[in-house]
Amino acid sequence: MGILNITPDSFSDGGLYNSTEQAVMRAKQLIIDGADILDIGGESTRPGASQISVNDELSRVIPVINEIRNEHKEILISVDTYKSEVAKQSIAAGANIINDISGLVFDKKMASIAATLDVPVILMHLKGTPRNMQDNPTYKCLISEIKTFLITQANYAKQAGVKTKNIIIDPGIGFGKTVKDNFKILAKLKEFKDTGYPVLVGPSRKSFIGETLNLPIDKRLEGTAASIAISIINGAKIVRVHDVSEMKKVCKIVDKTLEMS
Repeated sequence: MGILNITPDSFSDGGLYNSTEQAVMRAKQLIIDGADILDIGGESTRPGASQISVNDELSRVIPVINEIRNEHKEILISVDTYKSEVAKQSIAAGANIINDISGLVFDKKMASIAATLDVPVILMHLKGTPRNMQDNPTYKCLISEIKTFLITQANYAKQAGVKTKNIIIDPGIGFGKTVKDNFKILAKLKEFKDTGYPVLVGPSRKSFIGETLNLPIDKRLEGTAASIAISIINGAKIVRVHDVSEMKKVCKIVDKTLEMS
């Protein structure tokens, strides 16, 4: 899953692809680099990010989805939003997947929208909101609490009519987690796989890598590669990354090794 943020303030690539033309060019490159899914987001969810309106988010993502879909009929497109109206219009424009960082919590209409549209939905765990999630996040039992939340929200989605086969879970690396928490999630990822739902992880360039290696955002390639390799070994089915070409190579080597195990 290649990341395409159409925002001025995302933590890694904010401001790089603000225009439709820039975003579509980036999408083309991600496809060339080997992305199987494009994850398009119109609102930054980095720590401390401010919320934007539905109309502002729509004005960013819909033209880009339209253009990509017109030129690339086969590529899967995920819309990274927690707003049901944005999800609804994005799917109508050609997106295939809803990626909700709130796990269907922020917008109570999202579950029914996903059910009605009959599309896959990614349920992510987040503690708090993007504005306060990194304000001293604490857990009594990290893995158990995240796993319980994801199972609860998956059941909620199914009660709303979402098919079991359409549910993907994401433990939410970097979203209301300490550095230690993020490493523990990677180490214990098999516990999420045991739920029976496909697991997505998104460690790409995140601060736990930077703080551990004392590196800025643009120097975290090797740390991301290690995180991706560990994630796949421990059961991740989808990896969400900025550096698609490099991480595609990591995936191929790990997958080939796992075939032999």
